[in-house]
Amino acid sequence: MNRSRRTFLERAGAAASAGLLVRSTALGAAESTDMPRGMTFGCIRRGAELSLGIKTDRGILDVRKAESALRQRAPVTIDEVFRRGGGPQLQRLLERAGKQDGFFLDERTVELGPCVTSPEKIICVGLNYRKHAAETGQPVPKQPILFNKYNTALNAHRGVIKVSQEPAEQFDYEVELVIVMGRVARRVSEADALSFVFGYCTGNDFTARDLQRVSSQWMLGKSLDGFAPIGPYLVTADLVPDPNRLKIECRVNGEVRQSSNTADMVFNCASLVSYASRHFTLKPGDIIFTGTPEGVIAGYPKERQVWLKAGDRVTSTIETLGELQFSLA
Repeated sequence: MNRSRRTFLERAGAAASAGLLVRSTALGAAESTDMPRGMTFGCIRRGAELSLGIKTDRGILDVRKAESALRQRAPVTIDEVFRRGGGPQLQRLLERAGKQDGFFLDERTVELGPCVTSPEKIICVGLNYRKHAAETGQPVPKQPILFNKYNTALNAHRGVIKVSQEPAEQFDYEVELVIVMGRVARRVSEADALSFVFGYCTGNDFTARDLQRVSSQWMLGKSLDGFAPIGPYLVTADLVPDPNRLKIECRVNGEVRQSSNTADMVFNCASLVSYASRHFTLKPGDIIFTGTPEGVIAGYPKERQVWLKAGDRVTSTIETLGELQFSLA
């Protein structure tokens, strides 16, 4: 090998090594100290644009507006938060914006999008509450039953599900605690699993039961457009000390239909994250619908099954995480 060829290869190797070292260090920082803590996020919708909001006592901080006006660099979308953290920058922005007017929106009137906007994976868990398994006549699962939804199913607080446009008739609600991942997780232990979680939100695994029963796969009845409302807020994990001790409730037109506690889960949040990570890589922004408690329409005797219809209003509430509302059309 001539001298010029050897010199080229040595320099290329050194550059590659340096690049790998920088990448590794950057990832490590983003996955630990930079992630936000003690915050409740929403995604503000302006037409097709979704930008970051932070819920405060004064209203929802418009992060994009404050970041631009105050020249305080910070992530302005939830996807940027998942990619690079930005917790310290967001905290400084909150402190500066709090000394001025004009950066906070009234949460009663602001339009929100899904609190997670582009998950690579939407994983769902079936029959994960003991009383729900009993009401449907199914045995308690020996391992988690996993299925999926797609991004086109995402919907938001005060959103609309257009059931009249779908080839189905048996529409059902399923209030659910949703886990949102914050770090790359592959083959993690149950003991470590929750340290990979970014936060939690309220969700509803809306379902067309007649399509769900078309085949042995549940996906068709679960993944229609708008069938995955989440929000209104994404609460960081440090504000939820025990996700398996939360009151969970669903109401239809004001009537309580589901009322339980996440303590009734067959597989708790840590075991679900660990189990899923044994089979595929979980990435920041991926979400896991953790199952629904008893009280769904499909669990009623057939003579009492009155399916949801256009005009109905569904409200899903989870302790600490907030109230998710949507309507049917």
